[in-house]
Amino acid sequence: MERHLTKAGYEVAAYGSSQDFLDRWLGEDGASCLLLDMRMPGLSGPELQERLSGRGATLPIIFLTGHSDIPATVRAIKAGADDMLTKPVASHDLLRAIARAISRHEVTTALKNKQDVVRAHIASLTPRERQVLDLVIRGGTNKHVARELGCTVRTVKAHRHRVMAKMQVQTVAELVSLTERIGIASGAGQTA
Repeated sequence: MERHLTKAGYEVAAYGSSQDFLDRWLGEDGASCLLLDMRMPGLSGPELQERLSGRGATLPIIFLTGHSDIPATVRAIKAGADDMLTKPVASHDLLRAIARAISRHEVTTALKNKQDVVRAHIASLTPRERQVLDLVIRGGTNKHVARELGCTVRTVKAHRHRVMAKMQVQTVAELVSLTERIGIASGAGQTA
């Protein structure tokens, strides 16, 4: 399989066991996927999937199995597996599954990177700027925010300007959109 995938243009890394993979895995670097057998010595494929999930990994997993086991398939898919292929698997089916998994991983990684940038921008805000952000994304006007925080409208405008600059947005709509993507705006609650 390793030779076949290399010949198809993939960079392949093979591991002797699940534990060997965990010991040598340095994290996600570029779009990739894992091909795992359901039944392996030591940690099974689903057990490795669980460990990776516990580490926050987003690597797509394609399971290969010689035994069609519907409950195990359902558990693996519910736990986030991309595909389940029964051995012997046709070459074109395997390559198609790998291409889909890698494509999904590229999209997931790009989205995660964007979210990490937004989180870093939010982390750069001062506590007062964060308060202003929270009130603005809930629809608070400068006057309302000033009343809420016990300061002047001019002070709120200055904080709001810095928030917009640090978040690298031009409009409140962009600010709301960014914060919604990482779950802040939707969890901000109601304005008092």
